[in-house]
Amino acid sequence: MATTDESTGAWFGADGQVSQLRGQLFKASCLGATLLSLFLVFVFLVYVAVDAIEPASADPGWWAAVAATVVIPAIALSIYYYRFDPRAGEVAYTSLGLPITAALLTGGVGIVFRHIVSPHEWFALTVAALVAYGVLELHDRVRESGAFERAAVTVLAVVFTLVGLPGLVPSLRSLLLSLPVLPAAPLSLLGTFVAPIALAAGWYVRRARESELAGLIAGGATVVAAALGVVAGPIAGVSWTTWLLLTTVIGVPVGLYVEGVFRRGEGVSGLALPVVVATGAVACAVVVDVVGFTGPDVWLDWEFLTSVHNTTPREAGIYPALVGSVMMIIVVAVAAFPVGVGAAIYLEEYAPNKGLLGSVVELIEINIANLAGVPSVVYGLLGLVLFVNSGGFRPGIVIVGGLTVALLILPIVIVSAQEAIRAVPDSQRQAAYGMGATKWQTTRSVVLPRAMPGILTGTILAFGRAIGETAPLLMVGVAAVVRISPNSFYGLFSAMPRQLYSWAQLAKPDFYHGVLAAGVLVLLIVLLMMNGTAILLRNKYQRND
Repeated sequence: MATTDESTGAWFGADGQVSQLRGQLFKASCLGATLLSLFLVFVFLVYVAVDAIEPASADPGWWAAVAATVVIPAIALSIYYYRFDPRAGEVAYTSLGLPITAALLTGGVGIVFRHIVSPHEWFALTVAALVAYGVLELHDRVRESGAFERAAVTVLAVVFTLVGLPGLVPSLRSLLLSLPVLPAAPLSLLGTFVAPIALAAGWYVRRARESELAGLIAGGATVVAAALGVVAGPIAGVSWTTWLLLTTVIGVPVGLYVEGVFRRGEGVSGLALPVVVATGAVACAVVVDVVGFTGPDVWLDWEFLTSVHNTTPREAGIYPALVGSVMMIIVVAVAAFPVGVGAAIYLEEYAPNKGLLGSVVELIEINIANLAGVPSVVYGLLGLVLFVNSGGFRPGIVIVGGLTVALLILPIVIVSAQEAIRAVPDSQRQAAYGMGATKWQTTRSVVLPRAMPGILTGTILAFGRAIGETAPLLMVGVAAVVRISPNSFYGLFSAMPRQLYSWAQLAKPDFYHGVLAAGVLVLLIVLLMMNGTAILLRNKYQRND
């Protein structure tokens, strides 16, 4: 008969041994819950993918060709890595996923340069920002000032270089844009977009290899490869903007990762997986073209990503809604991130924790935590009152939708940033104070660098929720369908979840099963990419510990 020791709480069996039954049952229950949740998510993804790709419409020979040239070799190589070289497996999966993620990021950057900032506007913005940074650095070197004077100089530098005084003093950025002669658009991006990336790549290689020559070669190769696109791009049928983005946003990260693998000499054989997959895809395309197999009649194709909405299902696309979501998330990031992190820093590092003010601060923290669970439709009503009825903004524009969703995720950003700051060991703060650092110096140089990975992880997850919200957008008048992508933050827009909601209301089966599934898959890919970025940041933070 089983007995329990009242003093220790241990559970003994009839033979006097400690029973592990309850622990095993608890472990099995947790494992079952995990497997069930993963299975349900997998079933949902498969259901959506089947509707978006329609695999049954392809010839069996097409699937056999794909399996023989791509799937089977990739699986065989993955099994080899799993059994004999796990480190090479990590390299293989990273080297396969990195170009895909970089390609998705390239699409987002391309949307920014096409609809938000022109090359000349980017040139003026970058030059003005560099001038503002130079003024602040010069002030710090020339004059020892207090926190108030430093803040005042920062505000003045930003105002006169980037913003200006409307109707009184133009900003340096606007003066540059008003010049009669500006560098050509390709040169503007080469100097203000490619050059900083090349400098960063050169600095990384120089530090990793401890060689000035290696850094110069890396930075110079980046600039040369991007500059060749101005001439070679049109010849190859690729626009110079696309070439610049391909060489910098995709080529630089992939090149640095491959260089790091060869430099460390660990898992080099893992680089074979993307080569095998790419070679198999080319071979598959050749075989299918020669034999004449018919592939699946997919809904999620390039035309779907680059077309506008249409009442004909096969001609409908998600591009305007995709552009609107990108612009909205930019507004959300600019509005929610600095405010949320600033509030978290104050509450954790500066706010009093004793007396009457301490009680007020505790009440504020409780309310912030409660606001994180308020239904999203309530924030939609709040945004309608604040930005449309009181602020006078036009309903349905990008800035109204972005600010409303920013209010929604602001409590989440504050709470996650507080947890990250709170996780920094207090001994590090005390060590900085012991060396004579001020409160601000300790926060800036010790606390924030240590907490930033956790802050970014929580913030990116909050952005993942923001990009999938629909109810707040409905409340502030975001259009169900727009046929012209917004070209400014004050233009009418539609977002991907709003577009999906409108497609779900259509009675045509092709819209409900084909177009809607393709749109859901696009949204899921964006969400998974953002969540994957958060996971990578978290893992890196844990390894640094």
